Amino acid sequence: MSLHSERHPLAEAAQQLHILQSCCQSQPRFEESLARFGLHPLRATAIETLQVNLGKFCNQTCKHCHVDAGPDRRESMSRETAELCIRALRFSSIPILDITGGAPELNPHFRWLVEQAKLLGRHVIDRCNLTVLLLPSQSDLAEFLAAHEVEIIASLPYFQASHTDAQRGPGIFAKSVEALRRLNRLGYGMPGSSRKLNLVYNPAGAYLPPAQHAIEADFRRELRKRYGIEFHSLYTITNMPVSRFLEFLLRSGNYDRYIQRLIDSFNPVAARGVMCRKTLSVGWDGTLYDCDFNQMLELPVRQGLPRHIRDFDPMQLGAREIVVGQHCYGCTAGSGSSCSGAITK
Repeated sequence: MSLHSERHPLAEAAQQLHILQSCCQSQPRFEESLARFGLHPLRATAIETLQVNLGKFCNQTCKHCHVDAGPDRRESMSRETAELCIRALRFSSIPILDITGGAPELNPHFRWLVEQAKLLGRHVIDRCNLTVLLLPSQSDLAEFLAAHEVEIIASLPYFQASHTDAQRGPGIFAKSVEALRRLNRLGYGMPGSSRKLNLVYNPAGAYLPPAQHAIEADFRRELRKRYGIEFHSLYTITNMPVSRFLEFLLRSGNYDRYIQRLIDSFNPVAARGVMCRKTLSVGWDGTLYDCDFNQMLELPVRQGLPRHIRDFDPMQLGAREIVVGQHCYGCTAGSGSSCSGAITK
């Protein structure tokens, strides 16, 4: 069974939702787990982060990518939509702009978006795959990010080449090491530096991530010893049963086992701190979502709310009821998972 027999994103999202909802007959629905602890309906408490997806175009094709990004994707945020995102920041007090993709830096409006957000005094995060820093067309990208004090959150599957290349492609680890060294030379990740460099780890298979503090210690020790690389923090993120990882689960026969593991590991403390309660996600076309995962499943914010960035209303959206589904068990399993790593430390 493949999710990619057709490349129509909406058709793929509908198929994924059907697969995820089919388990509800024999397993507790996510809403029921929330209700047991008085958390249903789940509501936003504020908008502290505007997370903007600039598109699905990427210079890599990673096996577990929940965005299904790659060099063959052409979805890309327009200048008009980027301007609407800046307008939303200008007329609100949202302190953080979190830019993602794809490889967001390959969007032609990425640098303009960074510059405008910094002029507004916002903290800017770039979710970077590292190898984009080595592209000839991006030869000055690292210096641009440093000059604007952009926080970099960089994905690195493991501190060994074999694990990383198996997930991201041959030679990716060596390029990632080169990019990290370049960032270190600019002050990124160095002790006491304001140029924040954080890494992201997610498991290679159908497992929950290990304790964040433990795997961070392993990464710090091995990257420092083997390659002289420094970083500030490491975030563990649970693989969500969406897009390519969902296809992997189905193909490998691990789907039922993995979903059950997520359900059995439901943590109400993590559920109280899920990122959607303080984050609003903007799709490449300006559609509004509760989170990046809902975005990939084409589940916009609820009916009756502003559903496009042109209609942004911080009061309504900052107290909205959040759209949830079975995939949400991924964010509430064990120590929890968010774009800033484990929820419970």
